[in-house]
Amino acid sequence: MTDIMLVFACLNQSLHPTALRQLTVVAQALLAMTGRVTMLGLSRWAGKGGSYRTIQRFFNTTVTWSVLQWLLIRTHLWESGETLVAAGDDVIVTKSGKCTHGLDRFFCSLYSRVVPGVGFLSLSLISVKRRVSYPVMLEPLEPRQTARAQVELEPTSQGKGKPGRRQGSKNRNRRDVELSPYLQFVQQHLKQLIDFIDPYMKLDYFVFDGAFGNNDAVQMVRQLGLHLISKLRHDSALYLPYQGRYSGRGPRKKYGDKLNYQNIPGTYLKTSSTDKDIETKIYQLKAWHKKFADLLNVVVIVKTNLQTHKVAHDVVQ
Repeated sequence: MTDIMLVFACLNQSLHPTALRQLTVVAQALLAMTGRVTMLGLSRWAGKGGSYRTIQRFFNTTVTWSVLQWLLIRTHLWESGETLVAAGDDVIVTKSGKCTHGLDRFFCSLYSRVVPGVGFLSLSLISVKRRVSYPVMLEPLEPRQTARAQVELEPTSQGKGKPGRRQGSKNRNRRDVELSPYLQFVQQHLKQLIDFIDPYMKLDYFVFDGAFGNNDAVQMVRQLGLHLISKLRHDSALYLPYQGRYSGRGPRKKYGDKLNYQNIPGTYLKTSSTDKDIETKIYQLKAWHKKFADLLNVVVIVKTNLQTHKVAHDVVQ
């Protein structure tokens, strides 16, 4: 009990003393109890001051959990000068019934199908030095805000028309994008994360999965002053910057040779290692993608099975 109070002492900056005392009782019961975690179960395992009514009062209290999480990280886990990277992902928790707030059907990659449950956007801070993730924010999702819904809402062509550009169409600025509801939701909470971390440290990078491997997501993150680390499609058409001479007429060429993933120039090789007959080569290079507004810093991870000679690769921007 004394150790928990020492850990939670830093929370008095944001939590009322009564709520802090109740949180201490709940945390002690959580560490001691077995079986399902319910308010009735917590009250049975809690000691003095942990009646069922007290547990009810605590869970009826409005608590800014993201601030409490950051206070614990800043006080007990983060070292001054240590580099932290923001990361996000969709989390789906399966649940049956009809009365849970936010209950709907979400696509879950673990089951590779749509399942009933509740969805959350999880934002964490990753310690580069310790290679550990510290959860900070967990916000409920609506089905229209999920990454999968964003893909399904993209307009599809209704049939083949005439080749070429539509008459009267104008060039669009790829930096001026209209964010989908999901990207707006992520941007809103990522900005909240930056706001209460910014007085102590500056975030430079945001990590997300392949759902953010597009120009709209890049521009959303750049609007917050961050750089995006995400995965591109393995068959993304990348072009090396043009290195030839200017012909003297017309616009300067932008795209050079198309990147061949089966034959990447050795000048871009950074590391090579072998583990249990799997050879891993990591390449880093600058490349253009015709759907992105800016030059991309790309990492290509190529893995080769030395026995079967099968090759696989991943592309990270």
